Amino acid sequence: MADNTAPAEPSGAEKMFGDFAPALVRLTDDVLFGQVWTRPQLSPKERSLVTVAALTAGGNTEQLVFHLGLAKENGATEEELIEAITHLAFYAGWPKAMSAMAVAKQVFRGN
Repeated sequence: MADNTAPAEPSGAEKMFGDFAPALVRLTDDVLFGQVWTRPQLSPKERSLVTVAALTAGGNTEQLVFHLGLAKENGATEEELIEAITHLAFYAGWPKAMSAMAVAKQVFRGN
């Protein structure tokens, strides 16, 4: 009998690194998103807010595009995310918050 299930869509890590860095892809998909993100101690929304804060504080704006979108999927509102980044200006530094806000504006408004 033929298997009629569609193959799983490749993850973002798989699309980015595929055969180039298979161990990183596997760790990202299986450990980070398969185990860490599914732990019940924090909700997905809380994990997203923590992640956006960490990425902003570290100046890792290239990862914010994905994680701001994921945060919205996980229930965070644009208003909450904008407020979190604004709050971080005082703790992570003004330039990092301004850079993160520029990414947020692009993600949320497309400009």
